[in-house]
Amino acid sequence: MAKIRIRLVRSTIRCLPSQRATVRSLGLRKIGSTNELEASPPVLGMVKKVSHLVSVEEIHGT
Repeated sequence: MAKIRIRLVRSTIRCLPSQRATVRSLGLRKIGSTNELEASPPVLGMVKKVSHLVSVEEIHGT
């Protein structure tokens, strides 16, 4: 399965509590923090929910 790199680019201060929880469950804490995850349907759904706060790029290679 493909991997994606997720980076938090905007603050979660004025977001809904459920969106804050989604960002935390993606493994992101501070602005600029990144995490590499498998591109599974649950993860892609979480990314879609907070797409205005994160940037996503696909990782090619092993």
